[in-house]
Amino acid sequence: MKIALLGYGKMGQTIERFALERNHKIVYTADKNSEKGDLKQADVAINFSVPEAAVSNIKQAMQLKIPVVSGTTGWLDKFEEITQFCEEKNTAFLYASNFSIGVNLFFKLNDLVARLIEPHKEKYRVSIKEIHHVHKLDAPSGTALSLAKSLLSTDYFKEWELNGTGLEKLNIEAIREGEVPGKHIVTYHSQVDEISIKHEAFNRDGFAKGAIIAAEWLADKKGIFTMQDVLNIS
Repeated sequence: MKIALLGYGKMGQTIERFALERNHKIVYTADKNSEKGDLKQADVAINFSVPEAAVSNIKQAMQLKIPVVSGTTGWLDKFEEITQFCEEKNTAFLYASNFSIGVNLFFKLNDLVARLIEPHKEKYRVSIKEIHHVHKLDAPSGTALSLAKSLLSTDYFKEWELNGTGLEKLNIEAIREGEVPGKHIVTYHSQVDEISIKHEAFNRDGFAKGAIIAAEWLADKKGIFTMQDVLNIS
């Protein structure tokens, strides 16, 4: 499979390493200050650019009818615009806030726990904490927002807030420290006990491998998809 990498920072380079190990070929790379190869040759594009470049990168590939896998967060106010553009160009798009297989299983577990505890929501106060490296540009993380989406679909809360102190909104605590790849904790606290579920990444490898698996799955498809489709856990 011929792959274009839109965004060639640490994540893009890690994806390249695993792509080559799986006998794929990188035919195009693009970053803020560099461009190499020919995008037109690509069977699929993987976008891990900065948020400001995400929409233009994705559209550039879709214009050529190249399916796009995107893991960039911080641009989702344009998500509907991108999905409409994808349909107009009759190609494929797969967005995930996190490509780690473990995280996507964690999402399903979060859905289940939220619905099990919902009848007891008067007893448990729920909150989310996410910890990432100091280089991460957006807060809260896309993964935290995906976790929040499940909680907001129940009767717990209608809105979330970042680093809040009130009781009316779902609090998402975002911490930036060191070189932490990613840690997410959902906690249910009551006066008598506490329930928590946690996912912690030890490095970027899980994200990169998941992105490659998603690209392999998407290459011959058309439409809008998620990692739940890839893993068949919809």
